[in-house]
Amino acid sequence: MSTIDAAPAAAPPADADARRSAQLEARIAADPRAFRILTGDRPTGPLHVGHLLGTLENRVRLQELGVELLVLVADYQVLTDRTSAKRLPEDVLGQVADYLAAGIDPARATIFAHSQVEAVGQLMVPFLSLVSVAEVARNPTVKEEVAASGGAATSALMLTYPVHQAADILAFRANLVPVGRDQLPHLELTRTIARRFNERYGAGGACFPEPEALLSAAPRLLGLDGARKMGKSAGNAIALGATADETARLIRKATTDAERRIEYDPVRRPEVSNLVLLAALCRGEAPETIAAEAGDRGASALKALVTDAVNERLAPIRSRRDELVRDRAFLRAVLREGNERARAIAADTLATVRALMHTDY
Repeated sequence: MSTIDAAPAAAPPADADARRSAQLEARIAADPRAFRILTGDRPTGPLHVGHLLGTLENRVRLQELGVELLVLVADYQVLTDRTSAKRLPEDVLGQVADYLAAGIDPARATIFAHSQVEAVGQLMVPFLSLVSVAEVARNPTVKEEVAASGGAATSALMLTYPVHQAADILAFRANLVPVGRDQLPHLELTRTIARRFNERYGAGGACFPEPEALLSAAPRLLGLDGARKMGKSAGNAIALGATADETARLIRKATTDAERRIEYDPVRRPEVSNLVLLAALCRGEAPETIAAEAGDRGASALKALVTDAVNERLAPIRSRRDELVRDRAFLRAVLREGNERARAIAADTLATVRALMHTDY
């Protein structure tokens, strides 16, 4: 978190965002039940240690504080950049298992699948009418995907992706969304849609809250290549369900440098520093402590240290996950119950929208 400046009005926007998140944390601590959070992931493969340290631990923390937590398995969003959905059943249940193994409690949180809540899709039509093509096209994710396509046709679903995310949030009237800084443009468009709907149809009232961003306090963790964000498809991640031996093999292949002395210097030595940070986050210690422990014993000693730290941190999660994936009926039951709760909330929102838009005949 950034330090509060003496002259807040002159602070850069990033500092303002950080200060606002600090204020939100104080409000959460004082009255957690005043907040409803919507968060989630695309089921494009197993969740990994980056998810655990970057988002899952924070979701569990908020759950334990007493915040109402809705966790979305964004299966429809997989179709924005994939031509086949035949792996979805396996990936969706695997993601539910990852959530439960990490500590999300279905008795206190609602875990549901995007495709099973019909009201979300129906809200897309009025929401799309509230934004321009230019506004959607300016979204960083859309721009990146179009650029990455190399001139190939981009699906219309990709163009509507930011509005789809807005529908996810607003359908459940979530008033708080945990995000990284790269997701702030998505949330700003959601706030814009909520504000425009309220102005056009709200009859002086506010149908939708304008959700606020709760910035993650987790440091940025790169993948094992030390160059890119840890990702499911980048081949640089350690899945939560990976075995101890698989984890050791992945870490042995991690990129380092030729210097024998281990230091935490993200600017000059990003690859080594990323491994140091990974061990530090797993052990709950300062990166400098990990670097001092490795000392001048070189990259092999550092990798052994990181392997032990990751395996120790993931051991209880792996044990729980192994049990869960063997009970697919239980995973389906968790998802079915979450879907039912999510449908009820979203259906109530849709009914309100129809009444305000005079389409409830």
